[in-house]
Amino acid sequence: MRFVFFTILALILPAAASAQFTIGTVGDTVGSTFTLTALPQYPTPFSKTTLSFLSDSLDLTNATLSVSADGKKVYEGSVRPVAVTLGRAGSVTSIVATISSGGATYNQSLLVQPQDVAIIAEPISSLPPLYRGKSLVPLEGSVRVVAVANLKNASGKTVDPVTLSYAWEVDGTQIANSSGIGKMVIMVASPLQYRSRSITVTARSSDGSLVGGDTLTLTALEPSVRIYENDSLLGIRFDHALSGGFSIGEAESTLYAAPYSLPTTVGAPLVQWFLNGTVAQTGNSITLKPTGSGQGSASLSLVASVGDSVRATMILPLTFGAKSGSNFFGL
Repeated sequence: MRFVFFTILALILPAAASAQFTIGTVGDTVGSTFTLTALPQYPTPFSKTTLSFLSDSLDLTNATLSVSADGKKVYEGSVRPVAVTLGRAGSVTSIVATISSGGATYNQSLLVQPQDVAIIAEPISSLPPLYRGKSLVPLEGSVRVVAVANLKNASGKTVDPVTLSYAWEVDGTQIANSSGIGKMVIMVASPLQYRSRSITVTARSSDGSLVGGDTLTLTALEPSVRIYENDSLLGIRFDHALSGGFSIGEAESTLYAAPYSLPTTVGAPLVQWFLNGTVAQTGNSITLKPTGSGQGSASLSLVASVGDSVRATMILPLTFGAKSGSNFFGL
């Protein structure tokens, strides 16, 4: 028995916290004897900002701390980190920290204005048509990174994102040619395998009064390829990836290969089918038609590649000439 191969063309379509701080002094302050810091640098709306306290001149272990937010006391006790809940985007939370030590009182104030800035990664990599999921960051590929900024002033008015100035950093290095007014998109090369890449963006209003930012970490993962049956009536059965084996009946059977997360910067991946180790077909689809009589088995393997180093493989055992009602490889 032998197989006759038919080519079926298929198209693979490629896939796709924030705040402002102002520190000052209020009330009866005896010098700037302690340092007040708030993290994260860019808290999101309705999140928490954590206050920390340091001093070279005060014994903070024997001091007491009082923290108020918008005039309401939120903490009183020993000096330790304190979390304060923030409001909506653009709202200003006025925080006052008071430390009492040795009979003296020391105050500092902090204004926190959370903004809504997020980074979205759109890997330039392969996915089957109409796939509802998202592709992974490809090895030796690229990622389109988009900043979505929703900066608001204290009255709640949104600033047009196109008018904002965006400053991008990749692994701590400023990318000047991708930064500037309205530059909310940047193309980034995928990190090396087993490593990561940090992307940071800071968005500012034209007068500098509003600022927000976000950070994203990219990690490249191994690509994969899956084989699906292309049913003459149901179409490609993406709901069931073939594995373990496939039994070919008397009529011809068409199989479809879907590469996942291979880089598509320079084009679609090359897909090659091998039957018992010999190249049988190039392209996303292959049609197998048993001829003659008898039963037998074969090994169908698949390689999807981009260049010489990025590839995904799969092996699917085949049986043919099986009698009706037989159950091969658990199918």
